[in-house]
Amino acid sequence: MEIVVRQGDTLWSYSQIFQIPLILLIHSNPNLQPTNIRRGEQVQIPGFIAQGYTINKGDTFWSIASKRQVPIQQLLFMNRQLDPAHLTVGDVIQVPIRVTWRLVSEVNNYDYGRLTNDIRKLLAVYPFLNSNSIGNSVMGKSIPEITLGIGEKKVHVNGSFHANEWLTTPILMLFLNDYLLSLTTHSQLRGLPMLSLYVSTQLSLVPMVNPDGVNLVIHGAPSEEPFRSHTLQLNNEDQRFSNWKANIRGVDLNNQFPAKWELEEARKPKEPGPRDFPGARPLTEPEALAMAQLTRERSFDRVLAFHSQGKEIYWGFEGLEPPVSDSIVNEFARVSGYKAVRYVDSYAGYKDWFIQDWQRPGFTIEVGSGVNPLPLLQFNEIYADNLGILLASLYM
Repeated sequence: MEIVVRQGDTLWSYSQIFQIPLILLIHSNPNLQPTNIRRGEQVQIPGFIAQGYTINKGDTFWSIASKRQVPIQQLLFMNRQLDPAHLTVGDVIQVPIRVTWRLVSEVNNYDYGRLTNDIRKLLAVYPFLNSNSIGNSVMGKSIPEITLGIGEKKVHVNGSFHANEWLTTPILMLFLNDYLLSLTTHSQLRGLPMLSLYVSTQLSLVPMVNPDGVNLVIHGAPSEEPFRSHTLQLNNEDQRFSNWKANIRGVDLNNQFPAKWELEEARKPKEPGPRDFPGARPLTEPEALAMAQLTRERSFDRVLAFHSQGKEIYWGFEGLEPPVSDSIVNEFARVSGYKAVRYVDSYAGYKDWFIQDWQRPGFTIEVGSGVNPLPLLQFNEIYADNLGILLASLYM
């Protein structure tokens, strides 16, 4: 919600009137001088939207505030140009509405378009949130990263490395939305205050590493050539792509990292296909390369890669994981009910590469159980299980 500064206004006064933490106001307005905002400047108030209301006969600010369940001081503040004692029928006033509902609401068939639309909605209401592109997919789709928080501890979370594991994306987006709601409504998640987390931790979130593949699984072969012909050929002309894990070129993005990649290359398919082909060499695919570049630039303290399925958490690689990983994964297992698995006969994954090159905690979380894509009926249970993991990853 945007307001125009008047003489005597301060960010502190806005914080008191709208009951928004001052630090969120400051970070929502990075181009302003926090201690010297000037008359006529525009200020973003996070967590609110403004709705127009046309004055009817008999209306007063007090009756409107009661009807709309808005604190009277907020309504008066938003309409300071009007005399409360002399409202005119037909005048349009602005009513501030605190957003107390989720903007991420539809999780079925959560494709790239739905992701980008939800990101736009969240940025509009929560301007202290940041989003940027880490690169482009094979088909040219921008791969968004979302960042939140200002602390020294840097935690990265990603989803949908594998196309038919797209349910991991709305899980992460719903968590982001709940985190934001908690910050602006003074509520808690699982009894935890989120403002202290915002101050202590930086969250990096890449909710959809493989946007071309996700759209392929959900919508079928793309209309663009040569991608349509190529994917149909690799899929034996089958129009159903529910078994497809790879990117649009038929390369498995989670077999693309230089962490004993040669072992995977020796035993996995030698040609592109719906799953498991590790590529001709490590990091040939733009999506995997974008993730590698992001990780090198940010030097995260820990990473979590969300996959499906199995209700397991993989946390080791060749004995290079630090001792603290043990206590972290035990907490993950406690809050989720998932099984902690230290080693598994699999290499060249993102988590493997992170542990190998940084020797910091890295985790692959296999959410849910069954056949991918997992049925939407599991979503609420999966979200409840993994909310604890996501919170613990930031608090520990």
